[in-house]
Amino acid sequence: MKTAKTVASLKTVASLAGVSIATVSRVLNGDPVVKDETRLAVQRAIKTSGYHPNRVAQRLRSTNRSKKLIGLLIPDIQNPFYVDVIRGIEEYAYANGSAVVIGNFSQDPKREKLYIDILRSESVDGFIVAPSHGKDEDVEELISDGHAVVCIDRGLSNLNVDVVKSDNEKGAFNAVEHLIKLGHKRIAHITGDPAIPTTQERIAGYIAAHKHYGLRVDQKIIKGKESNFVSGVEITKQLLALPERPTAIFTANNLLTLGALETILQQGLKIPEEVAIVGFDDVYWATSLNPPLTAVRQHGFEIGQRAIELLYQRIQQPDRLPANVIVKTELMIRRSCGFK
Repeated sequence: MKTAKTVASLKTVASLAGVSIATVSRVLNGDPVVKDETRLAVQRAIKTSGYHPNRVAQRLRSTNRSKKLIGLLIPDIQNPFYVDVIRGIEEYAYANGSAVVIGNFSQDPKREKLYIDILRSESVDGFIVAPSHGKDEDVEELISDGHAVVCIDRGLSNLNVDVVKSDNEKGAFNAVEHLIKLGHKRIAHITGDPAIPTTQERIAGYIAAHKHYGLRVDQKIIKGKESNFVSGVEITKQLLALPERPTAIFTANNLLTLGALETILQQGLKIPEEVAIVGFDDVYWATSLNPPLTAVRQHGFEIGQRAIELLYQRIQQPDRLPANVIVKTELMIRRSCGFK
């Protein structure tokens, strides 16, 4: 609530002074180009409204105006994929004299809006966002208000926007195809949050592989709730309790994979002899498991770097056509699916 008041105050300052929010930001950052009468009007409006700007952000921006302050919003900092994405963004930003402010909104739209409001109030130069869902009105509003925005991992269904993501459908197709070629015909899919475009693309790849090989798609073994460890545990228990349990499981991200693995082992089942498993997301610990995990490898670091490159371009060329960058995945074949 405190943050929302700060954002409202920034708009109030602009309204009272009869100028744009951008002009208020220039005054706050000491831009010498602003006319004296405009500066005085803004300063009077600041005093009248009681607005208190964030001095930390001002220091970051006033040291050298060519340096960018980038807002980065991610849905789950526990997910190793996003750690790789952050590394790619931060390394590029540091090399180019920029600073990155990170907000982890834990897949909560209200928390996402809170961070967006905070970053807007600090007049960041641009946003890199993994939208909370396909119709993310808060991110859409950022774009319609003229902010530079690049989406990562997932795009927006209502707007054509700069986006950098993995080839989710192809990656899922390859994973399921591999299981089919190993002889599996009853392959379950533990999905992420159904509202997320990434989830929908991976389901599409799962279904496409079944149709390509003439296998029936059983909707009862496509189950999804949230994209986290707990959901992986709960859904795996449900699948293993079926009268005709699946012979293989395809999980939609590494946290779901961990939940599935723990549940399978707790029930005393052997991998891959009794239940094979393939995950979407290859992580450093995949080869340390017994048996080592077959997984779809995403290139998070590259996604991060491509995203911030696009953001710099968007800041410099606000009217250019949006880019849709699809980064290829790799299927890392190991023994958890039955391959020897």
